[in-house]
Amino acid sequence: MPASVNEVVELLELEPLEVGLFRGSQPRNSRLRRVFGGQVAAQATMAAHHTVPEDRRLHSLHAYFILGGDPAIPIVYDVENVRDGRSFTTRRVAARQHGEIIFYMTASFQREESGWEHQDAMPEVPGPDEATPMSELVELIGAGSVDQWHAEWGGYDMRYVGDNRPADDPARAAVPAVQRMWFKAAGELPDDEAIHDAAFTYYSDFSLLGASLVPHGVMINSPEVSPASLDHTIWFHRPFRTDQWLLYDQTSPSASGARGFSTAKVFTQDGILVASVAQEGLIRQAKK
Repeated sequence: MPASVNEVVELLELEPLEVGLFRGSQPRNSRLRRVFGGQVAAQATMAAHHTVPEDRRLHSLHAYFILGGDPAIPIVYDVENVRDGRSFTTRRVAARQHGEIIFYMTASFQREESGWEHQDAMPEVPGPDEATPMSELVELIGAGSVDQWHAEWGGYDMRYVGDNRPADDPARAAVPAVQRMWFKAAGELPDDEAIHDAAFTYYSDFSLLGASLVPHGVMINSPEVSPASLDHTIWFHRPFRTDQWLLYDQTSPSASGARGFSTAKVFTQDGILVASVAQEGLIRQAKK
């Protein structure tokens, strides 16, 4: 993940190569051995946005992570025009490296319409100012230096609200696994809906898989686990800005077959439900 919000924006500025064909850059000074999945999904989201009319809003995306990306070379995004309807526009995006498809995404855009509305209520949680900055949590659990954290993840401001690990909640077996965070871009983003959609998609892959490890008392960066995102879905319910605080209310109803399944509701600070996310990922127990 980028070290600053400016680098987030730079990564979302794709180079057009041909009609429906784009090239995405890589973060500077990344120490990751493979491309962060959220980056590929975010750049694919921008590629799809570039091919649809301005009056269409992204309402859902469904993605599969097929191969680990190589952080040493750019990624090429090939956008297929599936359908241009009166109300809906559909695109399929293939991300390619080394002559192979590493990622697939289908995205659907809708002309703005009015209709019935309802939403779930936001849970009662401490606000961002009362939550723990992720850099302090990283230092507390000894997962690496704070300087290294900011160099790798400084593009977003993240505040940890908490989870219900067995040590904290003896009644854990009776309720779903829960993990909650506040987050936003660490600076102001341009007034471009596509950038806000993509910047949110970028972050959405950061912590969701970790929620499936909460019942087992294991952190996502533990040497006990070999994690990888497998598929990822986002439904965009209402407009929002990714440079304003968002609550990532995550739960994990199931883990099986070395896979963890997590879902999340995303709320603005004033309680508006703006998105829902679902992901299944590999949480294979690492070999000694």
